[in-house]
Amino acid sequence: MNLGAGLDPVIFGSHGAGISGSPRAVRKDGAVHVEPVLIFVLAAVAVVTVVQWVAGRTGLPAAALLPIIGVGYALLPGPNIPLDPDIILAFVLPPLLYSAALDASMIAIRRNLRTVISLSVLLVLLTALLIGLGFAWFVTGATLAAGIAVGAAVAPPDPVAALAVGRKVGLPPRIITLIQGEGLLNDATALTILSVAVAAATGDGFSAPAALGQFLLAATGGVAVGVVVAFAVRLLSRPLSGDPMLANAVSLATPFGAYLFGELVHVSGVLAVVVAGLIVGHHTPRSASGAGRLQTSAVWRLVDFLLEGFVFLLIGQQLPGVIRGLAGYDTTTVVVAVAITVGVTLLLRPVWLVLTLLLPGALYARRRRDGTTSVRWTGRQVVVLSWAGTRGVISLAAIFTLPLVTETGARFPARDLLLFCTFVVVLVTLVGQGLTFAPMVRALGLRADDNDQALLRNEARAASVEAALAALDELEQQEHDDISGQVIETMREQLRARLSRYRDRLSMLRDNDSAGPPISPQYEAALHVRRVAIDAQREEFLHWRDAGRLSDEGLRVLERELDLEERLLPDRPARR
Repeated sequence: MNLGAGLDPVIFGSHGAGISGSPRAVRKDGAVHVEPVLIFVLAAVAVVTVVQWVAGRTGLPAAALLPIIGVGYALLPGPNIPLDPDIILAFVLPPLLYSAALDASMIAIRRNLRTVISLSVLLVLLTALLIGLGFAWFVTGATLAAGIAVGAAVAPPDPVAALAVGRKVGLPPRIITLIQGEGLLNDATALTILSVAVAAATGDGFSAPAALGQFLLAATGGVAVGVVVAFAVRLLSRPLSGDPMLANAVSLATPFGAYLFGELVHVSGVLAVVVAGLIVGHHTPRSASGAGRLQTSAVWRLVDFLLEGFVFLLIGQQLPGVIRGLAGYDTTTVVVAVAITVGVTLLLRPVWLVLTLLLPGALYARRRRDGTTSVRWTGRQVVVLSWAGTRGVISLAAIFTLPLVTETGARFPARDLLLFCTFVVVLVTLVGQGLTFAPMVRALGLRADDNDQALLRNEARAASVEAALAALDELEQQEHDDISGQVIETMREQLRARLSRYRDRLSMLRDNDSAGPPISPQYEAALHVRRVAIDAQREEFLHWRDAGRLSDEGLRVLERELDLEERLLPDRPARR
């Protein structure tokens, strides 16, 4: 069934006609015809929801399934929505990058900064250069600048699919950190290279020193803007921390403000968003209230879900327009161009990882400042990192920004061919690597040690309770007329009981020899009993509301208390 069937082509256009800002979206009487647009959006939300449901039960990444559905829809008769690069870069990329930065670990990225820079800067530069040379030497009608432009577009991986699968299969934190760090920083590198290549291809000329200076200015300026925005957000967070709604409003506005600020001062707005997100996310545990953190986390999860779903559907819908642009090229030229782009993209990454991670680790063991030896990278880890290089919407958005004509009035060299090559790379990596990533990780047997992770969490819990007991001891020594000794002693008994449970759990984890945390029947039984009790309490509140003894406002207050208590219960007891 074509989801666009029955939609007015006057609004959507047919096979790539625009809808945004177009006078065709307005009826003759001047009124906006919104019903077809609303139908289309609701249909897209339905598709994204169904695909996410299927992905959750099959283990297949939604980021790989949605483009396939988008391609299938694009081949059917009916309207398509074209990809507007300005909208993607200004309204889609900033919130997605900011949300990812909030979840990333600034400490872990800083600890692996050398490797992150190697992947997000040096590898992107080398990919763009090699593809550019390949186009200049072997593709008829292409120039070095045009080749570097397509190379810059396909160079930055989009880690959404890899991270979704990696977290589900339990990849080690070190690999997750590298995938996150690379995905956060490589977009700024790629977009800067692209702007330099476009300037050279359109007649402004190319100067290596000027290009390097432009790159350094954009990068350092983006970092500076990100720091300024993060500082401003921290100042606002303190007075607004008591109101989660206001804190959420600031959080949602931050990525757009950082991007706009960066673009206005002609530096990397993308890098400004990433830096702001990393700093804000690092300081959120101190500056935000518990209610604010819970609400902000839920809001950003919804934003990610909707934006990522729409974006991956949008990728597939670009197929008809991209294919139509190949009419003026012979088959040999197209095949050679695609082979160069896909070949360099897929082969250079594993070679680079072997040269920068595997070989140095085999030649010497680096010593840390604390005297311990750094953990070497293994062949299995390098294989996983090599296969995590899926490309996404940033590649298509970047290549669609290429101008139609140069400064001299001539058409941009091989523009339609560059678009097709980029689309093929995105589709091959998203579908090919995305669908095979989880089976490959399972086949390699590479996953985090669940027992070590559970042990570390329980050690932290025990330490936090010990800190709370010490704080109660200090409070008891102070004179407080409004705090009785009985209140302190009651809290102390509760904390001691909790500490006893944590220490028992630690003993089990330290004595455990299996791959995963030990399963405690008593612990699981206690969780089951608590869930039954919460369900009974919630049902009783509903009876009171239905009988008119409790107002809806009172019900919401009491339900929120139970919801927060239920939120503390683990989803998988065996890993706690």
